[in-house]
Amino acid sequence: MRRLDRRSRTLELVGRGLIAFTPGPLGFAVGVTALWLHKQLQATEIGHTALHGAYNHIEGAGRFHSRNFRWQVPIDEASWIRGHNGKHHGLTNVAGTDPDVEFGPVRLTADVPHRPVHYLQLPFTVLFLFPNFTALMNLHFTGVTDLIHGHVPRTADAMRQAAALALRKYLPYYGKEFLLIPALATAVAVGVLGPLGLTLAPVLAPLIFARVLLGNVLSEIMRDLYSAATIFCGHVGADTAHYAPGTRPRNKGERYAMQVEASNDFDVPHGLSLLCGALDLQIEHHLFPTLPTNRLREVAPEVRAAAAAHGVDYRCESWPRTLGKALLQVARLSLEQPQPAGAGA
Repeated sequence: MRRLDRRSRTLELVGRGLIAFTPGPLGFAVGVTALWLHKQLQATEIGHTALHGAYNHIEGAGRFHSRNFRWQVPIDEASWIRGHNGKHHGLTNVAGTDPDVEFGPVRLTADVPHRPVHYLQLPFTVLFLFPNFTALMNLHFTGVTDLIHGHVPRTADAMRQAAALALRKYLPYYGKEFLLIPALATAVAVGVLGPLGLTLAPVLAPLIFARVLLGNVLSEIMRDLYSAATIFCGHVGADTAHYAPGTRPRNKGERYAMQVEASNDFDVPHGLSLLCGALDLQIEHHLFPTLPTNRLREVAPEVRAAAAAHGVDYRCESWPRTLGKALLQVARLSLEQPQPAGAGA
């Protein structure tokens, strides 16, 4: 993981340098791609894995320990750990317990009551949620979304606390990406040109600042689109199990079976799996959430064989097909067509 992190940081330096200091569209495009690769690795293969505690037991984990890790995405770490590791992984796809069966105006199971806002959930998902995925996930996990939609009492203390949690990550993250780095790149570029740079600064500085800002925005959107297309595949689909409020496994074996049937894998090459953070193996991740990603890839054939031996539904198709099924389910659930309560339980 340290080796991958170093490579990721190298991609960041290359990407930011190409965006700021090379003329023409080719250097800009290569720079944006390199910066996206860095951000994608930090979000998933590196960050998501570290915050699940995959390296906590290793002596000398240092900043990769979940208590120390600072995620290079605009999501508050403590809020994510509490909502994702604690609630989502605890009882996946159980309405009323798993916070991820509803993302703001998007319901992902028929056990969530239909509201008029859900009629627009497919265009909202594709046009707004996907391109702004990490920023909206911060609102989701810090409780801002629950307050907006009236899922919790809108007390002054609750609103202040949620806003403080959201802003403590938004402000430094976006301040760095959208103000500090463009300003530093502009200052360096003008300074390197010496007297000529100072002469041209009134024209040159705004252009460089805008170019760097655009590159940073595009890399953010690319990471969010890729991450959303990965994560939405994980637990959404007409044939993916969902559970009525109050559902609890009766024993450890039933808990494992519920996790398998509430999750989807999809097939991608190893390089894309790295960018997915092994969330193409969502089933294995939900069975063993603290395993490092390389181990998830190793145990996947054994998990598939065990599921087949015990008659547990193990789903694994292509990524486009799995994503298509997820979006089709989002479209179905935009209409008031409730399924039998606890389908899949």
